Amino acid sequence: MINFEETESEQILRKTVRDFADKEVRPFARKWDEDESFPLELMPKLAALGLLGLRVPEEYGGSAMSTIDVAIVIEELCKVDGSVGITVASHNGLCTGHIQLAGNDAQKKKYLPDLATGKKLGAWGLTEPSSGSDAAGAKTRAIKKGDRWIINGSKTFITQGSVGSTYVIMASTSPEKKQKGLTAFILEKGMKGFTVGKHIEKLGCHASDTCELAFVDVEVGDEQRLGELDRGFIDTLEILDRGRISIAAMALGLGQGALDAAVAYAKERRQFGRPIADNQAIQFMLADSHTELDAARLLIRRAAWMKDQGQRTTLESAMAKLWAAQAGMRACDRAVQIHGGYGYTREFPVERALRDCKLCEIGEGTNEVQRMVIARELIGRS
Repeated sequence: MINFEETESEQILRKTVRDFADKEVRPFARKWDEDESFPLELMPKLAALGLLGLRVPEEYGGSAMSTIDVAIVIEELCKVDGSVGITVASHNGLCTGHIQLAGNDAQKKKYLPDLATGKKLGAWGLTEPSSGSDAAGAKTRAIKKGDRWIINGSKTFITQGSVGSTYVIMASTSPEKKQKGLTAFILEKGMKGFTVGKHIEKLGCHASDTCELAFVDVEVGDEQRLGELDRGFIDTLEILDRGRISIAAMALGLGQGALDAAVAYAKERRQFGRPIADNQAIQFMLADSHTELDAARLLIRRAAWMKDQGQRTTLESAMAKLWAAQAGMRACDRAVQIHGGYGYTREFPVERALRDCKLCEIGEGTNEVQRMVIARELIGRS
């Protein structure tokens, strides 16, 4: 039965990551954001703490954490910086997670140890310039010639696109089956015909590396095929169920960090001879944010607990992500408002949190897609 109280080990994990974020991330987050620079120097420190192999079994050098643990990690990192949080979430949940889910023994032995220990960063490619939520529109093709696969196409909005070394890429192997004809392949940086395209300038998460990828006659053996033929999208749905819990945790962390900053500012800032925290209008904004974020936390914990029990969480993950993304955005918006004119400047981190949090309403399925998923689950459509 789900326990709403954190265990002792979960409390220790939360404090450990919180202390790490305060020491290793907070002092540099603003500069990383302004420079739009990926913090490569932070990766060995994340790896040393076991945060780049969160769910990877210990036999492959990972931390073997639960989904609840992963949500705690992402929340605490994102209280300080969304870019670092999304880097950890995507590295663990997408590329590494896909190999862990669908890889054979040889693939797991070859790739998981380096990913889990931070020797290599992972990236994952589904989205294309003409297909985002509509995976059936994917144009990247993989055609088999003899015992080799020839891959042509492009991907966009790829997190860790230029700094990654190991890539899981979705390609159409049976176009007539649309999204049910996608197959995953493991590609490596440096393969002939595989190039990194332009860096994508974004509203927020500036220190998260996001690029386009291009494939021109990239040739790989069948040993690079990840999972069963034409099963890439089915595996993707399971990966997204778990990934949406992480994105929900990201939104929660950003919202909570903004709320904490707003509370501190409201108690310190004085207008008309008293702290603005004495004003009922400010109190109501703080109360709404706290209530909505706490509800998000409970939805996330339920979905994570169910995932750890081996249960299907398509509905629960979508609900958690939808609500947390909205609650996080509202909390960040209110925090900026409470800061007044200062909230609109880069002097205070709440404006960065607001920009970063917008991604949570878009990435790994927009709010509208989450509502579609929830509705379909309710009315029993496949």
